[in-house]
Amino acid sequence: MATVIAFDGVRVFTGEGLTEPRRVYVQGAEIAGEGTPDEVVDGAGRVLLPGLIDAHMHVLGRPDLENLARWGVTTGLDMAAWPQPFVAEMRAQKGVAQVFSATTPAVGPGGNHAKMPGFPADGIVTSPQEARAFVERRVADGADYIKIVTEAAPPAGMDQESVNAVVAAAHEHDLLVVAHSITTGAFRVAVEAGVDISTHAPLDAVLDEATVQRMSSGGMTSVPTLTMMRGIAAVRAGAGLSYEYARDTVTRFHQAGVRLLVGTDANSAPGVPFAPEHGESLHDELELMVEAGLTPLEVLRAATRLTAETFGLGDRGVIEPGRRADLLLVDGDPTQDITATRNIAGVWIAGERVR
Repeated sequence: MATVIAFDGVRVFTGEGLTEPRRVYVQGAEIAGEGTPDEVVDGAGRVLLPGLIDAHMHVLGRPDLENLARWGVTTGLDMAAWPQPFVAEMRAQKGVAQVFSATTPAVGPGGNHAKMPGFPADGIVTSPQEARAFVERRVADGADYIKIVTEAAPPAGMDQESVNAVVAAAHEHDLLVVAHSITTGAFRVAVEAGVDISTHAPLDAVLDEATVQRMSSGGMTSVPTLTMMRGIAAVRAGAGLSYEYARDTVTRFHQAGVRLLVGTDANSAPGVPFAPEHGESLHDELELMVEAGLTPLEVLRAATRLTAETFGLGDRGVIEPGRRADLLLVDGDPTQDITATRNIAGVWIAGERVR
């Protein structure tokens, strides 16, 4: 018989607010409706959140997933990893954050990504025909979604027709398309192609109202990774880049009703311009999004339920019977003070406490 845990006297985050103090049961790997507890966790004065989801990170090994878990991030959406056997190995890790992956991203032939040491040649796309073949390879790899890198124009990036072809082919397979865009020009390419999700926020200017309105009316989602944008702007000071452009674009997204999710671009790769720490950086991101104009409740929803809904992760993101028991217990009320997410009293992944 699976172990039953009861969280006693805890207020539960529903996505809309907090419940009154109540008891929550976990049986085995799932939230349960009731049970006879083998273990009782004192939740008095505490808030129980669904495990946080980082909607943009990169995994190089199990230590990255351990660090996510330690900070209450129980799911990580990897936005570029290869080869396929490594991705399969990371997906199979137990007792740490669960990872989903885009596997190899699609990039243009002249951009920085194509020049990365060891970047797979089959990720470089130069024509619509190659774009379709690229998507078929990712489907064969078991990609959970498709990642593309958009640039304002060739030769660094793919031409518009190739980006369009990636999106069309992915949608034929019912896969979401996530576009890496860090300039206003790159955003326009992504929006024109009809990608589902943009990741990052522009550092060269605040995104114009017309493009923002196209994103809003088209139902596009944004994962702005303000933590990474702030870091890059600081490292490349003097290059005409400004973190304020990224922050103010997020404010504009929020005002226009663009769905916003919480992601960090956490990575541990050598030689990158900036490397947000896995796990801890998600709490930085929550705070930066509040500074950009979201309420604490909105960013908590964006780091849990909204990300699960957007990426089709129907077994998590809310605390309800039958859902996966990925849980974060904190002291204080993060719906009033977002920094309370750092006051971690316990983390559970699939019902197992992270030690």
